[in-house]
Amino acid sequence: MKLLAGVLVAVHLAALGLGLVGITYVLPHAAQLRGSDTLAFFAWAMANGGALGMITGALAAFAWGWWALGWRKTLIFAVVSCAVSAAAELTGTKTGWPFGGYEYLTFLGWKIAGRVPLGIPLSWFYMGLVAYAIACVAIPSTSRRGTLLAILLGSWLLVGWDLVLDPAMAALPNIRFWTWHEHGPYFGMPLRNFAGWYATGVTFIALARWLWREPAGPLASRIGIAVLIYAANVVWAMALALSAGLWPTVVAALVVALVPVSFALSRRVAA
Repeated sequence: MKLLAGVLVAVHLAALGLGLVGITYVLPHAAQLRGSDTLAFFAWAMANGGALGMITGALAAFAWGWWALGWRKTLIFAVVSCAVSAAAELTGTKTGWPFGGYEYLTFLGWKIAGRVPLGIPLSWFYMGLVAYAIACVAIPSTSRRGTLLAILLGSWLLVGWDLVLDPAMAALPNIRFWTWHEHGPYFGMPLRNFAGWYATGVTFIALARWLWREPAGPLASRIGIAVLIYAANVVWAMALALSAGLWPTVVAALVVALVPVSFALSRRVAA
């Protein structure tokens, strides 16, 4: 299972890289590339594989979780995180709560109830799982206090990813994945979006942990793949943000997301 997880992570990284090249280079140079095989390929990929990065990320995280946590814990986390996040997203796109008023556009593939792309709950799952695993390494969760702090830190890491992801995906000059229907102080986004992210993360991480009935277990020697998945997705979002000129969000992600992850990784090395 470790080998499968490694292969799937490589596929996930390739999918992220393909998307990054398409968004930051091919689309801005579409006029120069008109009629070329490169443009035709990326046009097909954007039309048919918008959710590829999220699907491959979910597969990679599930394989890693099976190896590091066991299939039962991983399956519980997958079901709970997808169900809770889908409910939150469906509510959000209908009522504006808990994230603020927003709408997904057409580039992320088939939508649940015509509103939420199928890949979105998968992204909550795989980033939530690796974020919580990293938090369990940074904060031993064998006591009630440690369990609570790990849940809070895992949710914090989710918000750290969103600090750079949301502004970039809604402000790219050549393609937009969603649009906001209300204005807020954080690069046009309402601050309650982050409160909604945090509450959603806390809810499904805490519920999954309660259903586990036991700690995650010793993860320090197996956390490398989880760190790679998390860091790759944050760096991917940072690259998009830089292409959109949103460099302050990159700084925010460095401070809020990658620095705590570096601490968790240092604990792995020490172990």
